[in-house]
Amino acid sequence: MDKNKRKRLKRKKRHMRVRKKIFGTPERPRLCVFRSLKHIYAQIIDDTVGHTLVAASTLSPEIRDRIKGMKKTEQAKEVGKLLAKLALERGIEKVAFDRAGYRYHGRVRALAEGAREGGLKF
Repeated sequence: MDKNKRKRLKRKKRHMRVRKKIFGTPERPRLCVFRSLKHIYAQIIDDTVGHTLVAASTLSPEIRDRIKGMKKTEQAKEVGKLLAKLALERGIEKVAFDRAGYRYHGRVRALAEGAREGGLKF
């Protein structure tokens, strides 16, 4: 097994370990993060019905032009703010943060801080 495949597998195992404890309810849905090399994606999910309530990413048309030229951590913070704005419009104030097996560091942390600045409570 090559190094990259092993890294992905280890992250998946960590994610499953985290998911055993974190479950999104209608009152407190789950904010899940996915980080690729170029982009960062976040969505708020109600696990009781399996629906995505709100989603945002660096590809979202609302912020795509504004984040050009920014560092990736700054982009992640903007995505967090956008996600918080969209969530508050839908009446979602509290969420359970699911870091999806990533370390709470760098872009994942910036997204969480941006969401908090936007008004979400973890």
